[in-house]
Amino acid sequence: MREQMNPTIETILENIERVMTGKRDVAKLSLIALLAEGHVLLEDVPGVGKTMMVRALAKSVSASFKRIQFTPDLLPSDVTGVSIYNPKELEFQFRPGPIMGNIILADEINRTSPKTQSALLEGMEESSVTVDGVTYRLEKPFFVMATQNPIEYEGTYPLPEAQLDRFLLKMKMGYPGTNEEIEVLSRAQKVPPIDDLEPVINLEELRTLQKEMKEVFVDDSIKKYIVEISTRTRTHDSVYLGASPRGSIGLMKAAQAYAYIHGRDYVIPDEVQYLAPFVLSHRIILKSEARFDGVTAEDVVNQVIARVPVPIQKAVK
Repeated sequence: MREQMNPTIETILENIERVMTGKRDVAKLSLIALLAEGHVLLEDVPGVGKTMMVRALAKSVSASFKRIQFTPDLLPSDVTGVSIYNPKELEFQFRPGPIMGNIILADEINRTSPKTQSALLEGMEESSVTVDGVTYRLEKPFFVMATQNPIEYEGTYPLPEAQLDRFLLKMKMGYPGTNEEIEVLSRAQKVPPIDDLEPVINLEELRTLQKEMKEVFVDDSIKKYIVEISTRTRTHDSVYLGASPRGSIGLMKAAQAYAYIHGRDYVIPDEVQYLAPFVLSHRIILKSEARFDGVTAEDVVNQVIARVPVPIQKAVK
């Protein structure tokens, strides 16, 4: 049975589906991160629609869209901006970089050096950038959706753990099914649908949705459940480094956003269970012997979920 969706969220999803075929779950998770004021890391092979997803989301919510193509020669100043001397004014003037936008596509982020990757860190965590000692605030909403190719592909750099921890969710697009790919071909014969996509809400309405999401109630038993899951990832036999407290906060916020988009004002354990692999897996570092045995971070999170007692829900008045 399909859950009842918040009408505004349903309209946004339907708008995105005009462009993206068969990717409703990915679009929903992206909206969860946007409402929770987090960021998303999309990992998959080239050509499955990662960039199109971000553009469709930005257009649907009337957000300014900036794209940063990460390459091996990209410099941090190419991301944040640079101060340039103006001889007429006899002073330095700041020229904003592409990070100065609402929705930022950090395309193929793992194709550049860790130094340039880290240029996103302050913006993602503090909603600001500092250039030549001057701090510039980023306009809200500020949302980064980064794409990366699988690490086994040539010419890629692993993302530093500090940067991975700043992504609320990590997910994959996956290849479309046969019927879905046929639909993609049919659409490609005509004018690209992204060109005709119209906004369905404005930025002020989006900010209102973000504020309302924060009012979703989280019972103490759910908070304890989240903390127990995170704690057990740290003591798991296969884990060298478990999920951070930032991961616990992220899981709670994501669960609030999930409840909100489904029209509820309280969080239930099912939402925590569903979102935990997306929120916690990329924050876990496995022991080398576990990786050798084929254990994945997702396996660890699912094992932990299976072992942690589910809180008994009280009747909601």
